[in-house]
Amino acid sequence: MARLRENVSLKSLNTFGLDVAARWFMTLDSEQETLEFLMDNLHQNQPFMVLGGGSNVLFRHDYPGLILHNQILGKEVVDETEDFVWLKVGAGEVWHELVLYTLSQNWGGLQNLSLIPGSVGAAPIQNIGAYGVELKDVFHSLEALHIGTGAVHEIDHTGCQFGYRDSIFKRKAKGQYIIISVTLKLEKKPQLNTSYGAIKAELELMGVEPGIHTISQAVIRIRQSKLPDPAQIGNSGSFFKNPVVPLSVLQAIQERYEQVPHYPVSQDDVKLPAGWLIEKCGWKGYRRDNYGVHDRQALVLVNHGGASGDDIYQLSSEILRSVSDQFGIQLEREVNVIG
Repeated sequence: MARLRENVSLKSLNTFGLDVAARWFMTLDSEQETLEFLMDNLHQNQPFMVLGGGSNVLFRHDYPGLILHNQILGKEVVDETEDFVWLKVGAGEVWHELVLYTLSQNWGGLQNLSLIPGSVGAAPIQNIGAYGVELKDVFHSLEALHIGTGAVHEIDHTGCQFGYRDSIFKRKAKGQYIIISVTLKLEKKPQLNTSYGAIKAELELMGVEPGIHTISQAVIRIRQSKLPDPAQIGNSGSFFKNPVVPLSVLQAIQERYEQVPHYPVSQDDVKLPAGWLIEKCGWKGYRRDNYGVHDRQALVLVNHGGASGDDIYQLSSEILRSVSDQFGIQLEREVNVIG
């Protein structure tokens, strides 16, 4: 059985670098350890949560219950055809390291998702996405332990109920499962997607032809130019979701800002960049004491060192009100706020 520890610092386990601690802490290295944890009922009568890479959480305070650090590793090809390969991956694997592994095998599908922080197990919860690709586009199924019964459930694409940065695990199944593994359907004859964002322009700047390796390199270059490295400055990447709004809302904004960027979602709706809205409200580069808004990407809130999670949360609330007042749009936080 994994060892239960008391009063453990989470500073190195959240990308905001917040100096918070867990009342109890346990590392899970295997499905068997996870099952033993459930059988011992250590999760009863106290709050608990599963923590992966800590890249999409904001701890407002110390955590009063039990943190389970998912470190279940492993990669296995479970099926293969002439065109596709199905790769089963342990939930504790680092997402970007998985992307690099698939590239080394010349399998396509994950190249647009390069350099996204976090763990494999967190990817379907959030339905991570970037540059025109989402996890749901390559997802086949996952295995998860049901906390109430200890049974292993295989949940397919339909069962996950994926939405924009959303899944059933953030709604009615929240807190009910511990994800053990994720199986992805990858391409041996990759279909390339360079239409979203600045990928095509970056490839031209690099002087290379599109391919899974060069697209990954372009995405990494773009992300590094816009997003701060959590090892250098605390952040969780995109703090807010890009809102999807009716065309009428876009048209109203265009009366003031003719060149507002937007992306069609359906015949009646468009997606607006939350970072653009926040920047137009004057927040880009804003700093208050030791925290603020990144100077190159207004979508990113940063901890310059020593800020509390509550400081950052309160700042995010001010930004939400500001965007609502100026544009009539209710932004949503993308991060999982704890406490």
